[in-house]
Amino acid sequence: MHIDNSQPLEYSTQQNQLNILGFWIFLGAEIMLFATLFTAYFTLEGRTGSGPAPAEIFEITPVLIETLVLLTSSFTIGLGIHAMRLGRKNAMLTFFTITLLLGLCFLGVEIYEFMHYYHIGATYQTSAFTAALLTTLGTHGAHVTLGLFWGTFIILQVKKRGLTPETANKSFIFSLYWHFLDVVWIFIFSFIYLKGMM
Repeated sequence: MHIDNSQPLEYSTQQNQLNILGFWIFLGAEIMLFATLFTAYFTLEGRTGSGPAPAEIFEITPVLIETLVLLTSSFTIGLGIHAMRLGRKNAMLTFFTITLLLGLCFLGVEIYEFMHYYHIGATYQTSAFTAALLTTLGTHGAHVTLGLFWGTFIILQVKKRGLTPETANKSFIFSLYWHFLDVVWIFIFSFIYLKGMM
């Protein structure tokens, strides 16, 4: 395996470069998944039947907390990758851990939000709007949950093996995934919550 020391560690082998390219292609498929969910939501958001409308169920405080927490986690994962590129393993692990704790906090607020919807009668069966809403939010939440497990395995690997071309590559790919979840959330925040509250 030839290591190109002129490249950042995560790009330092041809296999690493191919892994990153492959992950960008995978993210393209994920974009299509969320584009489909958004399309379904926008088509069905006015179909509330006898159930509540968006403005009746959305609460700004939990949504702002979720947004602040997730955007902060995007910043901390960026700091983690920067520390990794400087060869500072402990700093990287600290920032990755903070990122996962923020992700856990996000999920906690989202679970609270789902319980709130359930208690006010906004369930999957209530209307086409609530079904599309809960499917979109739930899919994003499932991706965050997967990210928490994935990030934990990355941390354990880096602790055990140190910073190698392979662990750096996996860590960088994980950071791309996490940033992608943040971008999706910006769309959810802007086009589902803010639009729905107007």
